[in-house]
Amino acid sequence: MAFQKAVKGTILVGGGALASVLGLSQFAHYRRKQVNLAYVQAAECVSEPVNREPPSREAQLLSLQNTAEFDILVIGGGATGCGCALDAVTRGLKTALVERDDFSSGTSSRSTKLIHGGVRYLQKAIMKLDIEQYRMVKEALHERANLLEIAPHLSAPLPIMLPVYKWWQLPYYWVGIKLYDLVAGSNCLKSSYVLSKSRALEHFPMLQKDKLVGAIVYYDGQHNDARMNLAIALTAARYGAATANYMEVVSLLKKTDPHTGKERVSGARCKDVLTGQEFDVRAKCVINATGPFTDTVRKMDDKNAAAICQPSAGVHIVMPGYYSPESMGLLDPATSDGRVIFFLPWQKMTIAGTTDTPTDITHHPIPSEEDINFILNEVRNYLSCDVEVRRGDVLAAWSGIRPLVTDPKSADTQSISRNHVVDISESGLITIAGGKWTTYRSMAEDTINAAIKTHNLKAGPSRTVGLFLQGGKDWSPTLYIRLVQDYGLESEVAQHLAATYGDKAFEVAKMASVTGKRWPIVGVRLVSEFPYIEAEVKYGIKEYACTAVDMISRRTRLAFLNVQAAEEALPRIVELMGRELNWDDYKKEEELETARKFLYYEMGYKSRSEQLTDRSEISLLPSDIDRYKKRFHKFDADQKGFITIVDVQRVLEVICFCFHILASRKT
Repeated sequence: MAFQKAVKGTILVGGGALASVLGLSQFAHYRRKQVNLAYVQAAECVSEPVNREPPSREAQLLSLQNTAEFDILVIGGGATGCGCALDAVTRGLKTALVERDDFSSGTSSRSTKLIHGGVRYLQKAIMKLDIEQYRMVKEALHERANLLEIAPHLSAPLPIMLPVYKWWQLPYYWVGIKLYDLVAGSNCLKSSYVLSKSRALEHFPMLQKDKLVGAIVYYDGQHNDARMNLAIALTAARYGAATANYMEVVSLLKKTDPHTGKERVSGARCKDVLTGQEFDVRAKCVINATGPFTDTVRKMDDKNAAAICQPSAGVHIVMPGYYSPESMGLLDPATSDGRVIFFLPWQKMTIAGTTDTPTDITHHPIPSEEDINFILNEVRNYLSCDVEVRRGDVLAAWSGIRPLVTDPKSADTQSISRNHVVDISESGLITIAGGKWTTYRSMAEDTINAAIKTHNLKAGPSRTVGLFLQGGKDWSPTLYIRLVQDYGLESEVAQHLAATYGDKAFEVAKMASVTGKRWPIVGVRLVSEFPYIEAEVKYGIKEYACTAVDMISRRTRLAFLNVQAAEEALPRIVELMGRELNWDDYKKEEELETARKFLYYEMGYKSRSEQLTDRSEISLLPSDIDRYKKRFHKFDADQKGFITIVDVQRVLEVICFCFHILASRKT
């Protein structure tokens, strides 16, 4: 029988009794000292990174091939998998990690972008007197504080408004939010507060005014999820972990234990997805951190293994920034079907989501038109009638598959806790499942603790609390000013680089091309309305980007912000990558086609075009159809099937050129 253990969060301080003895102010001071001491102790235990920069992918593949045996092999390059690799390698364990796609290509890049304890989980904990839910929230709030500390360039506190439309709800929600602050203790970001109707509309002018009583504002964290995941992977690589994306596990290796006579998992047969090369990677312990694909790897170990994950799809949409204030989010605590919707500013755009529906497991989840319209309708309910919420304003949409832990007593996925489970099979395969983005570090710590105990590995305690991630150590809020002054970057681009790469932004700036303008001096943009520059493509390859999809979705976030802008930037991105990676013309075309399919199916292009087809009725004569077809093909010279702003600009430039030639001939 497989040993299965539900890992429970721990209350770090028995607050009630201690607070009554010390007094509230002394107790708060004591808690702050405890947290600070934990950071200092963790930081002192960790030696300096082995590598100043992460080794190249080629070097990492050689390490995977030539190492006789690793202590730990992690399967999965999402937040939890990379967290496991970082936790293991900083304990001094010889560590490897393989990911069949790109780092953060799955659920970890498709989140709500929040670092939070979970207000709704605390509500459930109180209403149902569920101590496990309470512990999970407590743990998540501790991890929230740590994540904001170790990656300050990628994360920040965000005020979130909860509008109230009935007088009786005001004290009810106020008590709940104050309890959220209380549970956070010294890790509380900022104290929540109540706003009158007029003050609420001042902060969020596009809010529905009718029947508005007031609002409550509380604080949670927000981050750039894919870049955060990548920072964890790069930090693990710098500390000596052999990490490789586009390495698929074909099968698990096993050997007979001489002491027990039982078969034990001893590694994995891996395949380089880019070249087709296969080789064995041997390890004393194999960790399955594959999120929604947890049960696929478990069945490689034991074909009769019972499923422990129940996938749930969460759809998000991105709308223009004018739909929300620049620094204030919105929480709809009770939608028409009982779900929770967030409406948040992110990267100067607005994110709305999420849905929560059972789904099939797939590598390429597609946002449905039904889910997109559900979110739009909920947004309409909370915004003023002066603001027309249009389907055409959906700039991008995506679906992420949450790997929820199955509760056999639950009738639907909405009541399933995202508490994590560490499962150890008879053959020694360790699986980490469930959990949430915010608690990736504590999940990794529990997993490596289980690995050390089960496989008798020699290592000390976890050292990742307070350990700065790539780019975080020397970052400061004014770092971007140095980028402007030292390199001649425009302010918006400099702010973006500082917020994306932290103290590594100077390396990107050094690669920036000269613009040929008086100002900015360097930093050629990929698309005019976004601060992404060409140098990021070159630097992205150093960060293990192997495909154009990696670049538009996870090294930059263009695909998640505006699919049309991402499509327009694609040819230049492919050209730059091809130059660095020696792609031939066939490979470049293949990359363009793959990236366009990704945008079309996974990032919302398909739903948008289908809606246009379904709802537009146009009657044309055959001669009209023929004429418009010819005009369309004149604009769509690349035969993409649609027209972009770049196509229009190109045709207008040709027309202008022809006009100038005719004018010069007449003169």
